[in-house]
Amino acid sequence: MYVDRRTVGFFLVTLLCSSTAFAQSLPSVIGSHAEITTWSDPLEALGTLSADESVTLSATVTETIAEINFQDGEQVERGRLLIHLEDAEEQAQLRAAQAITDERRNASGRASQLQQRNLAARADVEDTQARLRQAEADVQAQEARLANYRIHAPFSGRVGFRNVSVGTLVTPGMELVTLDKLDVMKLDFGVPEVFLGRLSKGLSLSAKTAAFPDEVFSGQIASIGTRIDPVSRSVSVRAELDNPGLRLRPGMLMEVIVQQRVRDTIVLPEATLEPSGDRHYVMVIHKQDDAKRLEQREVVIGERRHGQVEILEGVDPGDLVVVHGLQLARDGQEVRLLGVADSETGIRALLEADR
Repeated sequence: MYVDRRTVGFFLVTLLCSSTAFAQSLPSVIGSHAEITTWSDPLEALGTLSADESVTLSATVTETIAEINFQDGEQVERGRLLIHLEDAEEQAQLRAAQAITDERRNASGRASQLQQRNLAARADVEDTQARLRQAEADVQAQEARLANYRIHAPFSGRVGFRNVSVGTLVTPGMELVTLDKLDVMKLDFGVPEVFLGRLSKGLSLSAKTAAFPDEVFSGQIASIGTRIDPVSRSVSVRAELDNPGLRLRPGMLMEVIVQQRVRDTIVLPEATLEPSGDRHYVMVIHKQDDAKRLEQREVVIGERRHGQVEILEGVDPGDLVVVHGLQLARDGQEVRLLGVADSETGIRALLEADR
């Protein structure tokens, strides 16, 4: 039987066009994989920062400043001499006390030698030893008084502004400079008492400040207050935050989010949900050979957060769920899958690629 080649070609082209037209007539959808993600129930609060260690250094004696060994805002190490007061008179008194100690040590030695030869009474030896111990105590007392004329850093930290100069007469209690340990910050905030049962030491949290709006600082709850405020009905909570770069400062206002009930759960984009009354459904995409068909499933949802929803029942990890195109999607319907949206490829990019 003779078959015209042009007729066969026309038939094949028609069939191909029909298949393409059929495929293009199918509803277009974009999917998203159900993934197991670490999830928590956020508890929001406002808190205030304070330094891990903070002190205002002051003098304990009345004297003039002889030396200042720091610059404004400088990072100093523990034990560093910051301010030296005039102590010439006290140094002279120390040398005098040391001379008396040397004299009494020699006298005690001579008395001991005489006593060994039975040329001195034992009572005389004991008296000279007692006077020696008194002289040594006087030296120690004078050294302790001299320490008041040298102000050292009690811990490593950053000094603030100095408001005194060499030659300034200082008096006891006069504030000389502040010192703050800033590598770790304390964050104090209040939580309503109804959430007390959900709080525990070591619970993770994140915090943001208007000074650095694009950065999130992480920390943990260090302690929980022992009393409830009878007016605000809240409990005080203290957390510790790492402070890389020493950018955070005491007194800053922080927006705090405490991560409660941390767990691993299935999470989907909130756009995958189809609400119907008090029930929720999703469309699961099944791949059968070259065809993609939809299955409507009822799901049980948990918490929602930032465009995502926790799925408690109804979806398994790895299921492909419709995230775009739900308006035309029906149970059992065959669809055209444009792609899978994830952290690297968004819905807009998939739609633009299909144009």
